[in-house]
Amino acid sequence: MLANSSDQSSAPVTTETVEDSALRKAAWRLVPLMTLCFLVNYIDRTNIGFAALTMNKALGLSTEAFGWGAGILFFGYCFFEVPSNILLYRFGARIWLARIMITWGLISALTALVIGPKSFYVVRFLLGVAEAGFNPGVMFFFMAWFPKRFRSRAMAWFQMAIPLSAVVAGPLSAAIMQMDGYLGIAGWQWMFILEGVPAAILGVVLLFAIVDRPDDAPWLNVDERKALTDAVANEPRGHTSKNLRAVFRDPRVFVLALLQFGFTVGSYGIGIFLPQILREHHLSILSVGLLSAVPYLCGCVATILWAGAVDRRGRRYANLAVTCALGAGGLLLSVWIPTLSVAMIGMSIAIVGVTSARGIFWSIPPQFLSGEGAASGLALISSIGAFGGFMGPVLMGWLKHTTGSFSAGLVCMAALVAISGVLAALLPIWLRAKR
Repeated sequence: MLANSSDQSSAPVTTETVEDSALRKAAWRLVPLMTLCFLVNYIDRTNIGFAALTMNKALGLSTEAFGWGAGILFFGYCFFEVPSNILLYRFGARIWLARIMITWGLISALTALVIGPKSFYVVRFLLGVAEAGFNPGVMFFFMAWFPKRFRSRAMAWFQMAIPLSAVVAGPLSAAIMQMDGYLGIAGWQWMFILEGVPAAILGVVLLFAIVDRPDDAPWLNVDERKALTDAVANEPRGHTSKNLRAVFRDPRVFVLALLQFGFTVGSYGIGIFLPQILREHHLSILSVGLLSAVPYLCGCVATILWAGAVDRRGRRYANLAVTCALGAGGLLLSVWIPTLSVAMIGMSIAIVGVTSARGIFWSIPPQFLSGEGAASGLALISSIGAFGGFMGPVLMGWLKHTTGSFSAGLVCMAALVAISGVLAALLPIWLRAKR
């Protein structure tokens, strides 16, 4: 997990240094655990894509209504993202991240009790409220632990939970849904129960497994605590936004939020509807589950390799632009030649692009945010950007309902991801001109 290379702006260090020893211990203790938490989170957030294969008929949901239900989670998520992260800053990451996980796990399991469109909308909204602040909260937590030279890789390993969740969720959800009728419970209901409870359990684990800062870590010695604390505190950040007021006056925050919005639309548009897109090729539910994992397995590998290259060579904005271009191009390929084999290649390219973009993207805001400004700024970027998680499913559902095909929705997703790529390419030029 920890490489010995450095970003262009950092001096090389060796594995024998105290700082590297502390960084290695922190990476192995914290990153896999937080990645596992995000993996469970993302399965709970997107498993309705598989539930829809039988749930929509049981609840009387049209494709358009399902799209609204899938996306309405992000109303709660977006509105409560900044307040949640401010509370995290006040109470500490350990307590607040555990609270988020416990509540979202319980609410996700309660999705099994919905009886129609209205109850479906309510539970999805509450799930968004419960998990608001988790993603930016972990980013803020990582800022206290990992200096710039390792941050892209830490963020990428964490964000890898998104494509990995699809690798796991497809076969897992399909297998659980085979329990249909057991104890009088439908397969989609079993899926929500058995995939929701682990989140609450992991929330309890967090209370005992993590601490907020390196200087509180009993598993580091005194020298390692000091070395890691100093490495994070002394890294150059340039002009930083340190509080909520400064964040709202910083145009970089809103440009990055808009950029994230674009590739998030593409990510959720694909993720939520991929099972239904594959189902149109007359595949069984189990085949859909297995085949949908392939593009995300490619995304997992690409996310880590690309983030490592960025940490070694820099050029974050240029690489972000390239990943978005790949995402847009893959989506267009899947529409241009809609046969199953070519569509799978296009979807794989698209998912490689949008998932790699996440790991690179989240290493950029910590370069100009600090303190309470980092907690609120990361949350603000996440909340605005995550609104794409609402727009993606809603646009796909509406365009499928209107046109009878997923093609129009995929073209729309491609256009928005491409705009993000253009913004990523132009942003450093604008920043240089402003300086």
